[in-house]
Formats: sequence, C-alpha cells, structure tokens
Amino acid sequence: MIPFLDLKEINAQYQQQLKEACSRVIDSGWYIMGNELEAFETEFAAYCGTRFAVGVANGLDALTLTLRAWKELGKLQAGDEVIVPANTYIASILAITENSLTPVLVEPDEDTYNLCPFKTKAAITSKTKAILPVHLYGLISPMPELMDIAAKHDLLVLEDCAQSHGAQINDKKCGNWGHAAGFSFYPGKNLGALGDAGAVTTNDPELASILKALRNYGSHKKYENSYQGVNSRLDEIQAAMLSIKLKYLDAETEQRRKVAQAYLTKIINPLIKLPRVEKQGAHVWHLFTIEVDNRDNLVSFLNEQGIQTLVHYPIPPHTQKAYEGFFEGEYPITEKIHKNILSLPLSPIMGSKEVDAVVIALNCYK
Repeated sequence: MIPFLDLKEINAQYQQQLKEACSRVIDSGWYIMGNELEAFETEFAAYCGTRFAVGVANGLDALTLTLRAWKELGKLQAGDEVIVPANTYIASILAITENSLTPVLVEPDEDTYNLCPFKTKAAITSKTKAILPVHLYGLISPMPELMDIAAKHDLLVLEDCAQSHGAQINDKKCGNWGHAAGFSFYPGKNLGALGDAGAVTTNDPELASILKALRNYGSHKKYENSYQGVNSRLDEIQAAMLSIKLKYLDAETEQRRKVAQAYLTKIINPLIKLPRVEKQGAHVWHLFTIEVDNRDNLVSFLNEQGIQTLVHYPIPPHTQKAYEGFFEGEYPITEKIHKNILSLPLSPIMGSKEVDAVVIALNCYK
C-alpha cells in the first residue's frame, strides 16, 4: 500500500535531534512558557518575515484568539461580518462564530479553490469588518488584490495559514500579508509538531501583547488578569520539536514540489481535473487535490491498486449539523468541490517508484 502520508517515516529523518530536544526540555525542569517557546516564536517570526509570532495550543485557537483580541481592542464587535470562503474547513468558521461574529460565506474560485477578489468585493456590506482568506491545500490566496480591497474598505485581514507554511507571492510569505495570521502545527501539516500546536503571526505589537495575555488566562503577570482569557499555551516540548523541524521545512517543501510537478506533467487522464498554479513559490503542496466525477469509483479503483487517498473535505460547512439553519443562500461551486475533490498521496519522502505507480494508476482509470 502506498500510504497517503507516513508521519512516522517523515519524523524518523530527524529522530535523534527530536529526542535530544525532548531530553533537553525534560532536563531543564521548565515545561510551560519558557526558553524553547521564546526561541521558536523568534525563529518562526523571522521565517515568516513578521515582527511577532505568538505560540498557542492549536490552529483553531490561533484564529479564535486573534478575533477575540481585535474585539478587546475595539476593532470588532459582536454581529460584525467576516468574509470567509464557503469551501473551507469548518475551523475557519468556528473561530468566527465563537466570537459572536457573523461568517459570510463566499464561493471560491473554481480553479484555485481560494477566495476570488471579485466575489469578495461583491460580498462587502456596511457590516463587513474583516476578511478571512484561507490558503487552502497550500496555495496562497491572491493577497495583493485582497489587501487592496481591505484597504479601500477599512477591513481587517486574518490569514488562515493552517495549510500553507512558506507559500509566498513576490517573495513575501503567507502570514505576513494580512494584519495577522493563524497557523496550525497539527502533526500532518507541512510544519507539524508531535501533537497539537499553533501560532499567530503579526506586525502589530499591541495585538501580540494582548494575544500573549489571552492565551495565558488573560494574564501578563501571574495572578493579575487583565482579560477573561483561556489556557492555550504552546508547551515547551512541542516548541522544541518545531524548532528542529523548521530547519528542514524549505527542503521538504522542495520535495513536495517535485512530487506535485511529476503529477502535473505525467497525469494525462482527461477524466481528472488537476490543480492550477500560475506563480512559482505560491504553492507548498500541503495537499495535491484532483477533481473527478463519481469519486467513489476512483477511490475504490485506487484502493485496489494499493494507493491510499483521502477526501478533504466530504461535507461543506454550510450543510454541517452544527450550522443547521444558520446559512442562507446556495453554494453550488462549493458543493461540487466537496463532492468531487480527492487528495492523492504526497509527502517529502515519496520515492519516484511510488509517484510513478500513482500516475500509472490514474492514467489507467476509465
């Protein structure tokens, strides 16, 4: 079986360094909010090109706490509208509704799966206060255009970078385009921890300061609570793991791009719609997604060939039971994407034989 993603083998490359980092934390006797976290925050901010990175417990908290911080700053208030792609993972929307804000779903571009500037502009109302572009599958959204729209309408921009570590436009990385950005370091991400972890990047010192308090019970100083915060701290061991893996992120991204390029050039089956990428460096290939009618037939066929695939994501957010009756309107593009999308095996450790096997199988599918 060609696995969709073999995390054990990916992390085995750095096993000795990861074990040494873990031992260093254990021996330090300091496990929360210490030197490892501070070091990783500094390193990740430098990688993204931002002034600040604030470690939190997971990617959802990164988005949720940023919106919460903007409410504390008076930049958002309950009921404000936040534009978000209709085909995103539900976490993007949960962060909005958790803050008593109103998600406004916008149909994505059919080729990139990301926010379309034209449709985004058309969705703006007097209640719109923010845009939450999601760099889905590893492809950065059209940030220059979206930032121009935001500037003209005085809107905040919160990037959802959960799948796009290192993706860039004109040498400017995701996480450094918007007013803030949320990252996930879930183990399966391009930069994955060995557990849950996340971070917010920003160039705003006031926002960073409030986030550091919100993640720690609303406290800058022990037993003094300025905000009604939460417990969402990136622990020392995960920070240490991430510092090790960050060193290899760009090299792993290049390997991902090689696999993706092989798929793009060698898969020639007209039944399969391949991803479209126009700008070099814009895509870091967290996922290689294809579209195909009768997806279940292809899944069964590939399974018979010993190839594991996954669906990201089978159920659109607006049809989830959690949001039953919440959204009005129709989203045919989103529903088509969720019905037809399929993710192929792709990882930085895939060999040419595995890649060729996937290509041959897809080209044989009828």
